[in-house]
This record gives sequence, C-alpha cells and structure tokens, in this order.
Amino acid sequence: GLWGNTRPRTRARTKRLLSSVYLHAAYAARDRIGTMLRRLATTAFYAGAGGTAVVAVTTVTGLWGSGKVADAPFLSDTVPTRAQQLSKLLAGSREKPFDLLVIGGGATGAGCAVDAATRGLNTVLIEREDFGSGTSSKSTKLVHGGVRYLEKAVFQADPSQLKLVFEALHERANFLANVPHLAHPLPIMTPCYQWWEVPYYWAGLKAYDAVAGTTNLVMSKYLNRVETMNFMPTLAEKNPETHAGLKGSILYYDGQFDDSRMCVTLATSAASAGAITLNHAECAELIKNEEGKVIGAKMKDNLTGKTHEVYAKVLLNATGVFTDGVRKQSDNAARTTVMGSSGVHVTLPAFYGSATMGMLVPKTKDGRVLFLLPWQGALIAGTTDTKCLAEAKPAPSEADVAWVLDTLSDHLGVKVRREDVLSAWSGIRPLPAPPPSKGGGDNTQNVVRDHVMWTDADGMLNMTGGKWTTYRKMAEEAVDAVVATGRVPSNTGHCVTGRLPLRGARTFRPTLAAELGQQLKTDPLPGLGAAHDDVAAHLASSYGDRAPEVLRIAREKSLGNRLAPGLPVLEAEVAYCAAMEYSETPDDFLERRVRMAFMDASAAIAALPRVAELMGNVHGWSRERRAKEIDNARALLTRQYVPAVEAAAA
Repeated sequence: GLWGNTRPRTRARTKRLLSSVYLHAAYAARDRIGTMLRRLATTAFYAGAGGTAVVAVTTVTGLWGSGKVADAPFLSDTVPTRAQQLSKLLAGSREKPFDLLVIGGGATGAGCAVDAATRGLNTVLIEREDFGSGTSSKSTKLVHGGVRYLEKAVFQADPSQLKLVFEALHERANFLANVPHLAHPLPIMTPCYQWWEVPYYWAGLKAYDAVAGTTNLVMSKYLNRVETMNFMPTLAEKNPETHAGLKGSILYYDGQFDDSRMCVTLATSAASAGAITLNHAECAELIKNEEGKVIGAKMKDNLTGKTHEVYAKVLLNATGVFTDGVRKQSDNAARTTVMGSSGVHVTLPAFYGSATMGMLVPKTKDGRVLFLLPWQGALIAGTTDTKCLAEAKPAPSEADVAWVLDTLSDHLGVKVRREDVLSAWSGIRPLPAPPPSKGGGDNTQNVVRDHVMWTDADGMLNMTGGKWTTYRKMAEEAVDAVVATGRVPSNTGHCVTGRLPLRGARTFRPTLAAELGQQLKTDPLPGLGAAHDDVAAHLASSYGDRAPEVLRIAREKSLGNRLAPGLPVLEAEVAYCAAMEYSETPDDFLERRVRMAFMDASAAIAALPRVAELMGNVHGWSRERRAKEIDNARALLTRQYVPAVEAAAA
C-alpha cells in the first residue's frame, strides 16, 4: 500500500514491547512470591559488636532460584563522632589498607558505603562538601519509576527505557520499606482537557501499574471533572491553548521522600554499621603504585586544611557530575563520560495547590514535564532539563525560574506571582555522555536515566548516572563489582540491603507523630506554645525513632523554641544534628539536616546567627569562628537561592 511496510513494522515493534511489559510483570510476581517463600524459610538473628553487622542466613534453592536471604542486619544505635572517624582513618596505612574507599557522598556513594559496610567490608567514604550537598539534595523528591520514561519506551520502542522503569518501580518498594519515616506514597493527578487524553493517559498509567506488578502502590483510576476540581481547586478549568474544558484527570500513585535527609541517613547508617564516613573531606590527589594502578588517595580535610593519605584495595568513584574530574587526576587525557543536565525547582505557598495531591503535566508547550507537588507544608514546582557544565554550587537563573512560574500559570486558574516564591534551587543531574561518534547536542530529555559502571585502566571503578529511586540497586551492583575484583576478602557476604531498615526506621511506627503530639500536649516544651501539631509531624518524619532523643535535648537544654516563626524546626535540632549527624557548618544544617533553605530562603538566612551560636556550643567555636561561619553561610545561601531572596527584598 501507500505506506509500504511501515505500519507492519511499527505493529511488530509495538507487540514486542507490550509482550516485554507483560513479561516484566510476570517476572515481578514470580520474584515477589519467591521472596516471600524464602523469607518463610529464613532463620535470622541480630547480634552486634562495635557497630558491625552480624546475621545468620538460610540458603533456599528450588523453583525460585537460589541465593542467601537475610533479615535486616543490626545497625548500632550510636554513631561515631567525626573526630573518632578521623582517628580510625589515620590507623590505616599502605601496609594495612582499607578494603574499599568510596569517593563521593551523594546518593550513590552513601548507598555504596551502606552496602559495603553491611557485607563486612572495611569501608571509607569521603565527601568534598557535605553528604548530599550536590544533586542528591536538589531532586524533585519523588521515588518513582518515571511515567515519561514508560511513554518513551512505548513510542520509541526502546527496551532500555522500559528496563529503567521496571527496575525503578521495584526499587520503589524497597525504598518505601527501608525508610518509612522519610518516604511515603503520594497521589498524583494528570489533568485531561481533550477526550482522547482520558483513554490515552488511562492506558499509559495502567501499563505503569502492570510493570510495577505486585509492588504497585494503588491502582490508577479516572477522576471526573468534579472530583478533579475538588482535589485541586486551583487547576485551570480550560486548556490555555485550545480553550477546551477540563474532562477530568487520571490519578496514580508514586513515592515522595526527603532527599537530603535520606542521604544523611545513609551516611550515618553506614557509620553505625562500621564504615568510616567523613564529609568535608576532599580527594585532592590519587595515589598510584609502580604499575600505574590506583591504590589510594590524598584526602584533604577541608575543616582543618590537613592532608592525610588513605590506602585501599579498591577505589570507587561515585562523584556524579564530577566523575571525570576525579578520573583526570589519574589520566588527564581521559575521555568525557558524563554530561550535566540542570533541573530548577521553586518553592511556593501551599495555597497554589493541594496539600495532599500532586499534579503532573506530561507535556508542556515546549515538550517538557511539569510537576506541582505538596512538600513540607508548601509546594514545589519544576523542573527544567537543560544541558550544562558541572558546577559545585549551581544557582538557578532568573530565566529558569520565570519558565517554571509561567508554565505553571498556564495550568492553574490563578497567575503565579513572582513575589510569592519562597525559594528556588538548581541541581545538576549526571547523565551518561553519548559516544563521540553519536554527538548529542543540547537536548538531554531523551538521554536514558540509567546508570553506567566501568573500570579504568588504572583499576579504579566508576559509577554514575541513575536516579535516587534506584540508588540501592546501583550500590548492590557496584559492591558486587568490588568483590569481583578479587582484591577484597573472599568471604565477603552477600547484599542485605533489600530490606534493611535504615537509621530512624527500626522501631518507627505510623502512630509516632500522634504519640509525640500527645507528649507535647501533656508536657509542653517551654517556648513552643500550644500549637505543636506541625512540630510533632516534622520530628517524626525527619528523625523517625530518633525523634524522642531530639525532644529530650529540647527539654534538658531548654531548646524548645522554633528557629523561625511558622516553621516546625526546633533549636534542639541544631544541637542534635551537630552531635549525631555530622552537621559541621550552618549551611549543612539549614540546607540538608532540615530544609529551611528550601522551604523559605529568607527565614533560613535570618536564623543564621542563632544556628551558628548553637552549633558553636557543640563544636567549641570561638566568637571569631562563629562570625566567619555566619558570613560564609550567608554568602552561600544568598547565591544559591538568590531569586527567592531578591524577590523577598524587592
């Protein structure tokens, strides 16, 4: 016919892809049932000494394959201080190297440290800035498979995109189980303004449910116009381009989490499992032996300026967009393997949307995706996707902020005002760079968000790419590769992080916020006042089963006041995080231990003097040091969140 063989070929590709979707769903059911059966046959006990994980396991063979399955290893309740960690680090030498040195304390590096430490490897993790200070604290805060990736998998007949969605949806279940205080399911709606969009998005999200298999959270469904507007009263009743009326929406569920607290939780969990974890510790230079193999690194302590040599049997480079920078310390001619993609988000008052439901616009006027999500009593909107260069502390451009606000205004019944922006931030995603022969241009939207791993000629392992949702799987693969080198002990255990309650999750229960609220009502904190429901919820969702310790500090040290009016952050949290979570600078606390810089940049800057005072009491700072820390943090916060600060001052 007129189209030749085009349509038959397209139909064949589509059939193959749909078959792959159903096959993945079948595998998911098989794996889920297999895991349940293996757990029934598992006998495990917890025992801990010196923070080392000790687990008894039973090996199960048969229909569902074979392998060791273990209940969660024991993580010590205590976390070594930074001084203790540094002392342990200095005990290593060329003759007594550590098993593994992980460079980079973001999602990938911190996840690798947990995996390695719980397998019994003598592990060191170093991070130039703070844990999660890069992209890992500046995400969209979603634990998701990626609806848009599934769409690309279908229409581009791309198995790699489907594989990414499949892995991510199943890792989503592990994520939500391992940190129930930091992550939770979130309903998200996709509005439909054309009648054809209803079956189109309905079918797409049903496929999303199918790929998730038995790990699916809640089945997607259609909401009529009345239901949609009830959940999102600010939604535009007509499409801004076609002026077509709202036909309803498709509701689906994904996960949401606190990204920087998750990264800090991974770092402290690794430390409680026996790893040495150091922030503000930079890989200044790689150390090689006579054969040109990497055997260690010169680590610069950026808090003291001192340099120490750290030797390890295996080095793992997990520095995200800075992967090539570390590699070039060994080979200045190393080819580029990572490209950066800038993603900008803004924080808005809760009145622009729903406090309980998010919104996804799958395709804006220029083809990008837009999210509007409730988060910590406010809303976050984003994101951009623009090719960029690696930068340690990226700042959002006014043009990117304007794009987010203008695009969001197109889909709401009210124009989003510039002066209402509470904060804005930019994160740079590390994406695998296409081979030089394929070019690449400036479009990063079609680059697969999968992770890649390779070993350089000098013996250093490298891992980059991926996303927060799959961090655990990435870490498992990376540590498997470490074991496969044959340079670490042959009796190294298997991965146990599939169901590993991280720090704060071991005795967490959904009723914790209510229990804390009861305590605060019965025995109020001096200075807090009667309105404390938000404080109880904040403490439970931030610290999990460690929240009572924060309240104890608040009572004993008389630190029950809020750091800023209207925000649920207590002064006691500064003391707790400085002592127990490696919070070494005021911006460590304001950006990544609590999220004040992201929730309200102006409030964060106003709280700096009090934060420096409280942190200085823990760390023993002089008056001059406190003043210096305030100045440094103010400059940093003003630069990174400058659009919000300028708007507030205007």
